[in-house]
Formats: sequence, C-alpha cells, structure tokens
Amino acid sequence: MLKVRVIPTLLYKDFGLVKGKAFDSWRPVGGLMQSIKVYNLRGVDELAFLDIRATLEGRPPDYNLVDDFADECFMPLTVGGGVRTVDQVRRLLTVGADKVALNTAAVSEPQLVREAADRFGSQCVVVSIDAKLIPGVGHEVFTHSGTRGTGLDPVTHAKSVEESGAGEILLTSIDRDGTMKGYDLDLIRQVTEAVSIPVIASGGAGSYEDLVAAVREGHASAVAAAAIFHFTHLTPLDAKRHMAANGIPVRL
Repeated sequence: MLKVRVIPTLLYKDFGLVKGKAFDSWRPVGGLMQSIKVYNLRGVDELAFLDIRATLEGRPPDYNLVDDFADECFMPLTVGGGVRTVDQVRRLLTVGADKVALNTAAVSEPQLVREAADRFGSQCVVVSIDAKLIPGVGHEVFTHSGTRGTGLDPVTHAKSVEESGAGEILLTSIDRDGTMKGYDLDLIRQVTEAVSIPVIASGGAGSYEDLVAAVREGHASAVAAAAIFHFTHLTPLDAKRHMAANGIPVRL
C-alpha cells in the first residue's frame, strides 16, 4: 500500500495567507514565506498553494511569487489558482511547481486536463473539485472559489477528469471547510469508490482522528488540511505519528 500523505493547504488572498469557513469570512493567518519555512521542518509530505482570488479577478497565476517561494519549499509543491491554458501550466512547472491544480478550468475548459496530461504527464495534473451539499438534491460541484454552481455531480465530474488524464483529485467539502468538525466522509467515499486515481480529502479536519477516518472510512489516499494546523497546537508530524499508530502507512 502506498504511503498516505499529509498535505497542509496554503490559501493565498491579496498579499498573504487566509483561512475562512465554507469558503467565506476569510481572515489573515500569517506570512507565506514564514509558513513554508515552518513546514519544511515539520515532516510535511507535500504542500498545496491555492490563490483563491486569481480566477475571480480574471488574472493569471503570479509566476514571480511562485518562483520566489518555490526556492524555499523543500517538499513537493502543488500550485493552483487562475490556470486556464497549457502555457500557464508550463510556466508554473518551470518556476518550481511540481503539480498544477485545475479547478474552474477543469469545468469550463475540460480539454485542458487532457492537453496538460498529454504534454506534461498525468502526475503533474491535479483536478480540484469543490462540492457543496444541496438539500434534497445532493452534492454539486462549484467553481470560482465556491461562488458558482455548475449543476455537475462530483462523482460524474471525477470520472470525467480521470478519463481525461488527471493524476489525482483534491476533493473539498465547501460545507465542512474551516469548521474542524470532520471531513464529509460520504462525499469522499462516493468519489474514491468511483475512480482509481488518488483522492485527497479536504475540508473539515479538526483532529488526528478525522485524518484517520478520511483514510479508513473514506478510503482517501491523502489528507489535506489548513485550519487544524493554523489554529490548534496539532502538527503534521504528530498527525502522521498518530496515523501510524493506527495502522496507516505514512512516511516518517
């Protein structure tokens, strides 16, 4: 069995890192470079950096910013936000990203997933799926930082991007985001059972047991978290120690 990864998520807005609840009420949580240097020392498997304003503002990724902080990041790095073309994927990989996350573009420009995978390899392409539970309907995929419904079912969308060549899926529950009440295990399980590529669980982690549950009950291949590391004493390294003690293979 492959090692389960623990992936802190850095959400970037304007000039610094932020964290909110349900993709709203963003509040500052510190400096980008400082956070990266801390995570370098804390046994982190990977890091995800998402510019949450780029798509909403219709601007491309900030390549200079990524170039600057990628030099200080000593772990695999996924970068997302504002990516709409294959050339933008290429430029992010050139300035230091190991993987590029596609969210809105994976819906509005679905051929981009195939084009990026064909050109750079599936291992470089992460499709980020943000899903919200609609009462009486079920989960729906949202784009533009969770502000626009698409009418798409996340399971159907996940199958589609897998067929197009995505290497893995970053699956976030908008409802659970920032609440630290636990992952949406039903959502995670629905998607992991429908695809064969790795699924990263995101949205709601508040304890080490939540991370264990995402793997054991949701069958996630990796766990992403933000608030738990920003607002509590819990750390990625201790998270992995707890997971290992519960029989989950991790890299220590």
